[in-house]
Amino acid sequence: MNDTNVHLAIDLGGSGGRVIAGFIDSGQLQLEQVHRFANDAVWIQNSLQWDLPSLWQEVLTGLRVASERYPNIASVGVDSWGVDYILLDEQDLFAGPARTYRDPRTVGILEKAFEIVPREEIFAVTGIQFMVINSLYQLLAARLAGETSLKIADGFLMIGDCFHWLLTGKRSIEATNASTSQLIDANTKTWSDDLITRFGLPRVMFSDLIEPGTTLGPVQPSVASVTGLKEVPVVVPATHDTASAVLSVPVDDFAPEKPAWCYISSGTWSLMGCELSEPRVNQLCSELNFTNERGVGGSTRLLKNIGGLWVFQQIRKSLERQGTPPSWDDMVTAAKSAEPFALLVNPDDPSLVAPDDMIAAIEQLAERTGQTRPKGHAILFRAALEGLALRYRACLEMLESLVENRIETIHIVGGGSQNQLLCQMTADACNRKVIAGPVEATAIGNVMMQMIGTGSLDSVAAGRVLVQKSFDTLQFEPQNPDAWTEPASRFAKL
Repeated sequence: MNDTNVHLAIDLGGSGGRVIAGFIDSGQLQLEQVHRFANDAVWIQNSLQWDLPSLWQEVLTGLRVASERYPNIASVGVDSWGVDYILLDEQDLFAGPARTYRDPRTVGILEKAFEIVPREEIFAVTGIQFMVINSLYQLLAARLAGETSLKIADGFLMIGDCFHWLLTGKRSIEATNASTSQLIDANTKTWSDDLITRFGLPRVMFSDLIEPGTTLGPVQPSVASVTGLKEVPVVVPATHDTASAVLSVPVDDFAPEKPAWCYISSGTWSLMGCELSEPRVNQLCSELNFTNERGVGGSTRLLKNIGGLWVFQQIRKSLERQGTPPSWDDMVTAAKSAEPFALLVNPDDPSLVAPDDMIAAIEQLAERTGQTRPKGHAILFRAALEGLALRYRACLEMLESLVENRIETIHIVGGGSQNQLLCQMTADACNRKVIAGPVEATAIGNVMMQMIGTGSLDSVAAGRVLVQKSFDTLQFEPQNPDAWTEPASRFAKL
């Protein structure tokens, strides 16, 4: 390694986390994994919660290993998933548990929310898609249940913000993740006092937003003594993992007026959208249930959340409980040989959100939709991937109508870009060129923003040039798009 600055990206996901070191060597951005750990939600009484103390201990372990390995650490920053939050009291202690977005408390909450503020008014203010997991509805569920945490809350932090607070002792709320709360005014780009008041939430919890690239200050003494990081600054990246991932898309422009490319940040969730200079808060966007989330530099991520590889992953989890888990490669190989379109599975079907057994849930879905019950695991594997590609096709059509332009190229970044079968299916289903990679999209975007914040890079455009020089991609051209026309018609009726 050249004697250059090292930036530590703490990347927290719904199933695991990592501490990754990023640095420039011979003109290329290099990443090295320092520490990897699991993130398993825990049932406590009747609520599903994140084990934040265990996650924090793992983060400290990773930082300690990094401080021993690298002598020139220039910064550290955290990204995480969206919508989930923690509350602090006036003594700077946790006011309550950190519930997960899959916690059952939000079942039926949208109807209750719309009785307070009509759906149309919420969207007109926020431009955010309606999902029961959004922070707004989690907070409303907490208020309706009379949770004590809300009554004593003095601060609201998203998950990435929580870890920045643990690192520095300073509270902050970063804009890209805050936008997933559905409490940010899309025009003013700050908290909607009107929505907060009408939903009966304590305004005192919501402090001013900060932008990606902000330096919060050095790690606090207690962290320095445990990890060995002395006077290392915490530089806030785009804390929403998708906002970080979008930064790594290897393109030559930033927030174009008429985008000819879109991205799919592919993992447990798929987030498919365009990077724009301004939000699209209009009737069509509301009808299609797209979302206008904040990006870096005042940009907007116009996107739709899609079930992603969750179904594929949970099929394996079901087989693991049976004692016969195949490898991921074996699943893809089996899917290749299975009969095409024998079973159509919509990854966004509500019954597949959090079933006890994914295989049983798919079998029930097949019966409910008048399809043949799947025979053999290979059909299940293929159906999970085909369903995702068909969902991408439908989403692409909606996206093009929103941006009023033909999208020529789909960039798939993140872990799902390694699944070449899914990438080819996406090219065929959408009849568009697909460029897959980089894989470590979120960590790259996290490191990029830290480098911009510390002055090592001067812009997002410069960062994207660096990405293009540093990471290989694969290209997939449509091979048999006509074969997807009839299945797409059936899929639309599910």
